[in-house]
Amino acid sequence: MQTVPQIAPASSSATLWIGRALSGLIVLFMIFDGVIKLPPLDIVTQTMVELGWPADPNVARMLGIIGLISTALYALPRTSVLGAILLTAYMGGAIATKVRVDSPLFSHTLFGVYLGIILWAGLFLRNPKLRALIPLTR
Repeated sequence: MQTVPQIAPASSSATLWIGRALSGLIVLFMIFDGVIKLPPLDIVTQTMVELGWPADPNVARMLGIIGLISTALYALPRTSVLGAILLTAYMGGAIATKVRVDSPLFSHTLFGVYLGIILWAGLFLRNPKLRALIPLTR
């Protein structure tokens, strides 16, 4: 007979609030990142050229919209796991771009990894279903 795993209760309200704070940092950063790509600002198109992307405002807008939609999905509790997966893919693209242009490893290339760790840690701490699915201890 197979048993259904129980959802682990939050160990404390501090855990929930730390998760919300970490997730909030990611949401704020990604809103900033997406919004500056919508006009797009000159610094955005200049940086895109340095990274090997075309200086096309429509490409910048598309990336900004993808980032903002993924962020909105991450911020909403019902779609937060989907949003986390999409943001992880977005960060993977950024990491691949940085690797391709041989950016400094710890400050630039791994920045997407750092954001991904914070993103998933925040979601893990605020989502009891995710903690039950991926228990860190048995």
